[in-house]
Amino acid sequence: ALKTARLEHDPGIPASCCFRAVPESRDEAIIQKIAGLGHEIGYHYENLSACKGDKGCAWEDFQANLAKLRELSPVTFICMHGSPLSRINNLDLWQTHDYKALGIVGEPYLDVDFTQVFYLTDTGRRWNHAGASIRDRVDSGFDIRVNSTGHLMALAREGRLPERVMINTHPQRWEDRAWPWVRELVWQNVKNGVKKIVLSFKKKAGRGEACVIVVIGG
Repeated sequence: ALKTARLEHDPGIPASCCFRAVPESRDEAIIQKIAGLGHEIGYHYENLSACKGDKGCAWEDFQANLAKLRELSPVTFICMHGSPLSRINNLDLWQTHDYKALGIVGEPYLDVDFTQVFYLTDTGRRWNHAGASIRDRVDSGFDIRVNSTGHLMALAREGRLPERVMINTHPQRWEDRAWPWVRELVWQNVKNGVKKIVLSFKKKAGRGEACVIVVIGG
């Protein structure tokens, strides 16, 4: 994450860097260094799925984690974590609570008009890979297929991208070290297979069909 933040900082590109509350994501020194580069720090929340759907518990957890992150940097931006293996959508917390009451000014899945902003995500380790995304989806006003990063770069150079673009990236997918790169490749392919099964189950359930999922090896 820090290396990505430095790469963005060098040409003067400010980014919003969202951190989960899990221990492996909360490196205070790294967060402060990224903030020091002029990037916005945000909260990548997953409270409702973590609290098994209990909205009271999730609201308290959200406020506690937000307060801890604000000890390191001002936080006015949040973005939900998809929690793809959970049946619970973390966005549902805002059916009964208001994040703006806590000084949050934006949640992209709720506050951005994606008919006007072209959305790109590397979820699934491909650009806008619908078959490997459970919740990282938007109602887009653009029909632009991006086949690869090289293709995306060509679209940008040729001026064929919309004026406003939001790019959602996950730094671990952009490793240039051999072993972490291979590990991410293998693990993401495994997750994509599981997500494909989940999406197939949802489609069948929506048609009223019966479906049994067997997970081998946990």
